[in-house]
Amino acid sequence: MAIREVRIDGDEVLRKVSRPVTEMTPRIEQLIGDMIDTMYQYDGVGLAAPQVGVLRRVIVIDIGEGPMVFINPEIVEQEGEQCGQEGCLSIPGVYMDVKRPNHVVVTAKNEKMEDIRVEGDELLARALCHEIDHLNGILFKDIAERE
Repeated sequence: MAIREVRIDGDEVLRKVSRPVTEMTPRIEQLIGDMIDTMYQYDGVGLAAPQVGVLRRVIVIDIGEGPMVFINPEIVEQEGEQCGQEGCLSIPGVYMDVKRPNHVVVTAKNEKMEDIRVEGDELLARALCHEIDHLNGILFKDIAERE
C-alpha cells in the first residue's frame, strides 16, 4: 500500500459531494489500503476518501481498536450531545469545539461489500460524524462552536 497526499483546506475537492461505491474493484481495494496507511502515517483517527483526492463514499476509522472500513456510510440514528475539540488532517494545527451526537447508528458496507450496522458512542460517534461530513463536502470548522 502507499501513503497518499492529504488534501489541505482550500483544495476544492474537499467541498464536493462524493459518489457512492457500487462494487468492489481493485482500485477501491487499493484506495482503502492506502487510506489506512495514510491515516496511520499522519496519526489520524479517521480519514475520508476526499481527503486523498478521491470523490468516493469511503471512510476509514481507528479509535484504538483496529481499522474499520465504511463504504457508503449513512447515519440512521443519533441521540444525545457532546461537545469537544476536533482537529482534521486537512486543517493541520487547528482545533475547535464541535457539538456532535453522543451516540450514532451507522449503516454501510464493509470492504467485502457486506451490509454492516455499527453503533458508536463518544469518540467513535464523533469520528463517524466527522468523516461522513467529509463525504458531503463539510469540514468541522463549518460547524464549530463560535465564541
